[in-house]
Amino acid sequence: MSGTIYSVITGTGSYIPSKRIRNEDFLTNEFYDIDGKKLEKTSQGIIDKFQEITTIKERRYVTDDLVTSDISYYAAMDAIKSANIDKEELDYIIVAHNFGDVSNDNKRLDIVPSIAARVKHNLEIQNPYTIAYDLPFGCPGWLQGIIQADYFIKSGDVTKVLVIGADILSRVSDPHDRDSMLYADGAGATVLEAKKSDNPIGILAHKTRSDTLSYSKMLYMGKSYKTDNENKDDFFLKMNGRKLYQYAIEKVPQAIKDCLEKINTHLSEIKKVLIHQANGKMDDAIIKRLYKLYDIVNVPKNIMPMTIDWLGNSSVATIPTLLDLLLKDKLETHKINKGDTIVFASVGAGMNINTLIYKM
Repeated sequence: MSGTIYSVITGTGSYIPSKRIRNEDFLTNEFYDIDGKKLEKTSQGIIDKFQEITTIKERRYVTDDLVTSDISYYAAMDAIKSANIDKEELDYIIVAHNFGDVSNDNKRLDIVPSIAARVKHNLEIQNPYTIAYDLPFGCPGWLQGIIQADYFIKSGDVTKVLVIGADILSRVSDPHDRDSMLYADGAGATVLEAKKSDNPIGILAHKTRSDTLSYSKMLYMGKSYKTDNENKDDFFLKMNGRKLYQYAIEKVPQAIKDCLEKINTHLSEIKKVLIHQANGKMDDAIIKRLYKLYDIVNVPKNIMPMTIDWLGNSSVATIPTLLDLLLKDKLETHKINKGDTIVFASVGAGMNINTLIYKM
């Protein structure tokens, strides 16, 4: 068959943990500021303000027996089944994560062998030419894995790539830090295949930026805000929330516009915008600023599917999980149709931003 080689999504999968952690479950937490001073507001007041700012009502945590490689495997199995492919035909397995396997009783990072190698082992793939590697890239990791897969496929030597995004943030979050209420656990997986077509399909364009000079320390690892905490020697995920928020709403809309301009596509042609589920109000601000760049005052209804209010921020897993739910008609008010052009965008530690245009 003649035509251009495109990277096309043929299967998706996800693992949504069973433990539902509601905001009221944090009522017994003692919250402190960065200087180790206990916050004067009551826990109820802190939680109410948190929900107002983020829109998060609950999130999901894994059970004590699971680690990141386990939930990556479950999402991978789901995606492989969805794509209806022979797992032995996979050329690459790319696992985007940030914290590797952190067990419930040991907070040390465990990434040898790689999470991807563990997933390949659990899948019982015998093919030595299924190359498995990890990709740490902050929250945009899964999308960067998709971008790398596209380069592999466009080379002409690769036909099938499995890209997984998985993290267990509940085990690296400080219970005495308000930001701990943001974080969740989960995994999402996607199978990309090479398809020849005379008309554009699949991945049409992508763009990535890394603003490390001024913004590399917006997310970092640090000790508990409660200085006499029994886990005082452990390191937890920390965030400069205000500066990150400002960075995201300033840079992400322009990054999306720049990507659309690569293929001379106007925002009005886009049917859905799938943004990393970091903070509900932040994503609302991003989408409004994006449309403002095009002098469009009213953002179309149902343009931006959201799951953060019930799944929280599961880092690299948010977008592939969202995509899986969408494609399997599990989000009541949203649907993607054949021929639709959609946008993916993510922002996170680095600071990194990436965006991708895809035609269904």
